[in-house]
Order: sequence, then C-alpha cells, then structure tokens
Amino acid sequence: MKQFTVRTGARSEMIDITGRIRALLKESKMRSGICHVFVPHTTAAVTINENADPDVPRDILMELDKIVPLNDHYRHGEGNSAAHIKSSLVGASEMIFVDDGELVLGTWQSVFFCEFDGPRTRKVIVKLTPLESVK
Repeated sequence: MKQFTVRTGARSEMIDITGRIRALLKESKMRSGICHVFVPHTTAAVTINENADPDVPRDILMELDKIVPLNDHYRHGEGNSAAHIKSSLVGASEMIFVDDGELVLGTWQSVFFCEFDGPRTRKVIVKLTPLESVK
C-alpha cells in the first residue's frame, strides 16, 4: 500500500491526482491488476471524470453546492455537514483496472481528489493488486 498527501487551497475543489497515481504504478512495475484509490476522510472524496475541460470540475462543484448547500439548518455542530454529505454522495474510493502497466481510463478521464472542507492537507491511499494472467 502506498500513500501521498494532497494540499488543498479552497473549501471545495477538485484536484487531478492521475499523474501521482501513474507514478506509483510505474514505480511498482505492475503490468496487470487493479488499482484501488481510497480517501480516508469524511469530508473529502475521490471520483473519475473529464479533465479536458476545466469547466467540468467547476460545474460538478457548482451543482453539488445547489444540491447540498453550505448552510441548511444542519444539526452537526462543526459547521461542515454539507462536506460530510457531499463526501458520501461522491464516495471515498475508486477502482481502476491496470493493463499493460497503464491505468485503464477513457480518453478524457482523470482521477480527482475532491475537497469539501478545506483548505487542508489530505491523504490518498493507493493499493495496487496484481492479477496473474491465465494462459
């Protein structure tokens, strides 16, 4: 298992972490298997989406803010209930196939760390599970 940190600079943002995951994969020399990405935080998440147009992550965050407003008479006393809800909606993990030493992602896809209660320093855990090919 490997991990790295992500430093966020805003209350809500989506940060492309694909390059960092690819670097761990290359270092591992794994050719085939599964890459598990996990965020061990209750107010952050990880997702896969388009990274060709920077408006896509902006639009995702904008719509999440409409669905789950920052202030909505929440009972949780820390003032970050919206971040907890967004984290649950987006999810704490992703699974990506690895083939021929590469992440199997679509042309426009990237892996994003999603911050909902920043700015903070966060942790991302990556577990690479090799699969033996059947011959």
